[in-house]
Amino acid sequence: MALKLHTIICSTRPGRVGPSIAKWFNEFANADGRFESKLIDLADFQLPIYNEPNHPRLQKYEHDHTKAWSKSVDEADAYVYVIPEYNYCPPSSFTNALDYVYNEWNYKPCGFVSYGGVSGGLRSAQLAKQLVTTLKMMPMMEGVMVQMPWNLLDENKVFQANEHHETSGKAMLEELEKWAQALQAIRQG
Repeated sequence: MALKLHTIICSTRPGRVGPSIAKWFNEFANADGRFESKLIDLADFQLPIYNEPNHPRLQKYEHDHTKAWSKSVDEADAYVYVIPEYNYCPPSSFTNALDYVYNEWNYKPCGFVSYGGVSGGLRSAQLAKQLVTTLKMMPMMEGVMVQMPWNLLDENKVFQANEHHETSGKAMLEELEKWAQALQAIRQG
């Protein structure tokens, strides 16, 4: 059975460029063949600021949005977060989504496709890597950095990856596959 990857669009704001970058990466990952990748948009879940009365570790979810998010997170063997940089940090939609569930994230690898200005979202990704470790995820050192993504959109707002993005994406997928396979044993044990 193929490993399942979720490519998650982490920005939820109107006018965001994340969906275009995420669509490229999701197609790239599926073409690579190591994973069966599915595109996930945090905006579709409409998660309010964390509002469950019970600790997420208990998995006693009361709200439909939490139950849907839990099911989605649980389906994947690995994640790639397509993440912007807001004030040197990941967006609050990302950290809020992490907080909603706990066990569903455990012992899974993750990678980052970061985007932003001249830094390409690297500061956001570095901070996000620290956050995911508290959920027992293994962040990849490899990642994809997209500088000035608005300059890489065609007339139809489709992201035009260059060789650097593809080479970085391939390296990250290679590592994600190794970690996803290794961590399956822990999750099944």
